[in-house]
Amino acid sequence: MGGDFRASGPLSLILLSYVKPLDAVDAQLPAHVAWLKQGFEQGLFVVAGRRTPRTGGVILSRGEREAVEALAATDPFVTSGVATAEVVSFSASFAAPALAALLS
Repeated sequence: MGGDFRASGPLSLILLSYVKPLDAVDAQLPAHVAWLKQGFEQGLFVVAGRRTPRTGGVILSRGEREAVEALAATDPFVTSGVATAEVVSFSASFAAPALAALLS
C-alpha cells in the first residue's frame, strides 16, 4: 500500500441511540441540526447521518475521547433526553485518499 492511504489523528464516533418516540426526536431535530452545523463550521465533525433503520445517528468527530464526550453531552438530542450518546475513540491509520487528506 502506498502512502496515499495513510491518515493520522485522534477520531471518535458518536453513536446516538433514540430512547424516546420519533415524534419527540423530531421535535428536537431543528436544534440538533443547528448543533451539527456549528460542529462542522468549527471543523470538529467530519461526517454525520442517521442510522438505518432510524434508531439514532452516527457522527465522526475529530478529537480525543474526553473532549468528544463533553461535546456529545451538549447535543440537544442528549440534553433533552431523547437520545443517549456513546463515544468510541480510535486513532486513524488508513483512509481513502480523499478522506486521508481531510484527516492529516
